Amino acid sequence: MNTNNIAKLLIVDDKPENLQALEAIIRHEGRQIFQASSGDQALALLLEHEFAMAILDVQMPDMNGFELAEMMRSTEKTRHIPIVFVSAAGKELNYAFKGYETGAVDFLHKPLDIHAVQSKVNVFVALYQQRNESRRQVLALEISRAQQEALLKDLHFAQEELQRAVRMRDDFMSMVAHELRTPLNTLFLESQLRTLQLDRNNTEFFNEGNLRKMVERDRRQIESMVRLIDDMLDVSRIRSGQLSIRRQPTELSSLLQRVVNDLSAQAVSSGSTIELETIEPVTGMWDQFRIEQMLINLLTNALRYGAQKPVTVSGVVQAGSVHIRVQDRGIGISDENLQRIFAPFERALNSDSSGGLGLGLYITRQLAESHGGFVRVESVVDEGSTFTVVLPLTET
Repeated sequence: MNTNNIAKLLIVDDKPENLQALEAIIRHEGRQIFQASSGDQALALLLEHEFAMAILDVQMPDMNGFELAEMMRSTEKTRHIPIVFVSAAGKELNYAFKGYETGAVDFLHKPLDIHAVQSKVNVFVALYQQRNESRRQVLALEISRAQQEALLKDLHFAQEELQRAVRMRDDFMSMVAHELRTPLNTLFLESQLRTLQLDRNNTEFFNEGNLRKMVERDRRQIESMVRLIDDMLDVSRIRSGQLSIRRQPTELSSLLQRVVNDLSAQAVSSGSTIELETIEPVTGMWDQFRIEQMLINLLTNALRYGAQKPVTVSGVVQAGSVHIRVQDRGIGISDENLQRIFAPFERALNSDSSGGLGLGLYITRQLAESHGGFVRVESVVDEGSTFTVVLPLTET
């Protein structure tokens, strides 16, 4: 038996023997009988429980059955409870008519017809249980509908995410093709030019000075392609959890000097300079290659968006960590873009056409976090940006 659908029945009579007799008649599986010997006791039970029906004796002291019924009909909680009156008074007193006036659904005379009482109670209990079952089914339907709506919302969100992923994939493939085509086209044109000179037997074209320039141009284009491929491989390793960090004692000041020296030619070609502020020697347990990679990414970004103004690199030791700052004085970053610049391929989503796959900041953040550190950025539009990499000096 479902305990949530047990029918509670209230019987009210001032005589204990009548209550016992009536309970014996209507007792049945799936029912719970409550007795009250007065109107006050009945009201207390009515406020506490939900009843399938109430059987009230008409003639009781203090509060008779009619008065109790009127009080029940005046309260929202008990207004809809079916009421059956019982009375030992003769029919000539017309109690039945008064009972129906107070909202009773039936009126029984004593001595009670056992089968009639059981039949009537069975009907009202069945109606009560049917109403409860209907309410349960309606509630279940509402819950199911809410779950379906939530599922549809999730499906809609998943569809949007899938479409976004497809767009990003298409944008990414288009961007990769564009970024690789530039150095490949340069190499192809160089190759055609050299072939043309060879076909003309113009060996003077391949003097030492020109050859050095050719080799240097080839090197830059090949390095550009290698850098693009390395970035894509790093993203794949990060997402698959296979990015390896090889820690070893690494001295930071000499590393910063080396990276700044390596990028000095790129800075000059961009119309800028890189200024390295003095930093005391400091050694941490880091992956030297990955630290260089982070610095190159940040400095390349600073030169790209630095409006040809000097870029400053500095390092400070604070509370067991080193803070490496790369500051430019360029175009800056708006507040809305600060939240998304560390997302992969983000450059593909804006109008920037300065080159690259938009992976540098994403990879930098992941590398910093792999060392137990983090990256933060402060920026003011038209005044510049400062990126700070915070790395613990010891392995975490």
